[in-house]
Amino acid sequence: MLILRQLARYRFLRSSHIAALVDRSLDRTNDRLCRLYHAGYVDRPRAQLDYYPTSGSAPMVYALGDLGAQLLTEGGAELANLEWSRKNGEAGRPFIEHQLEIVEFHLALERSTRGRSDVRLIYPEEIIVSSPERIHKKRNPFALRATISQSERAHDFAVVPDLVFGLMFPDGSRRCFMVEIDRGTMPISRSDSRQTSFERKMHAYLTAYGQGQHTKQLGWKTFRVLVVTTNQQRIGSMIERLHQLNVQEGPVPSLFLFSLANELQRNDPLTHFWQDGSGRAIRLK
Repeated sequence: MLILRQLARYRFLRSSHIAALVDRSLDRTNDRLCRLYHAGYVDRPRAQLDYYPTSGSAPMVYALGDLGAQLLTEGGAELANLEWSRKNGEAGRPFIEHQLEIVEFHLALERSTRGRSDVRLIYPEEIIVSSPERIHKKRNPFALRATISQSERAHDFAVVPDLVFGLMFPDGSRRCFMVEIDRGTMPISRSDSRQTSFERKMHAYLTAYGQGQHTKQLGWKTFRVLVVTTNQQRIGSMIERLHQLNVQEGPVPSLFLFSLANELQRNDPLTHFWQDGSGRAIRLK
C-alpha cells in the first residue's frame, strides 16, 4: 500500500525514487514493482519507451494502475479519477519528464530536511489543511489568479506552480515557496500576452502577490518563487524581462530566485546559493 500511496501522490516515479521513499533496497523495490505491475496495480507508461528504446538506460518509470487506485479508494483514499491507466497512456514523454524533475526537487528537499531539528519541511497537504479558504475542494488549490492588462485590454490568468512547500523553524516562523521547473521549452516572451510564456507567468505571480492572493488563499504573509531552469543565459533573459514588467505592486526583483537544475543535483537546495532578480546570492535557510 505504501508504494501505491506514493504513486498516487507523485503521479510518476522512477523505481529509484520509490526505493528511497519506502526505504527499501532497489533490488527489493524492483521485485515488488514487477509483481504489482503484472497484477495490474501499477502501470509502466509507454511514452518512456520512446525515450529509452533499449532497456537499462534509466530506472523504469511507474504510475498508479486502475486496480491500485481501486484498492486505495477502498482503503479510504480520495482520488479524483479512477481511470489511471487511460491517463497514463495519454501522458506524453515531455509531461512525464517534467513530472519526474518536480519529484527530483521534492525528494532533494526531503533529504535536506530529514532528521534535522533546526528546520522542518511543510508539505503541500499541510498547507491545504491550514489554509483560511476551503482550497482543498478546488481542482488546482494553489492556483493564483491575476488580471493582466495589455494594450488597454484586461486578461484573466491563473498561474499554477509545479510545487508548493514551506520551511518551519524552531521559533515558529516559516518561509513559503512556490516552484517553477523550467525545462527550456517555453518561450520566455511573446508579443501577445494571451499566449503562454515565462514572462506571463512572472507577470501573473507579481500581480497576484500585489493583490494579496497568497494571503487570502493560503494565509501566507509573503512567499518566493523558485525557478529551476537549464542554463545561465536563460536565467539572464528571464531577469531582463522581469525588470521590464510594468507591475505597480509587489517585490519585482526579489520575488523570484533562480538556479540551474544541474547545480541543484550536486548541492543541498537549502544551503545552495540562489540568484535573485537583482543578482544577489540568497540561501533558502
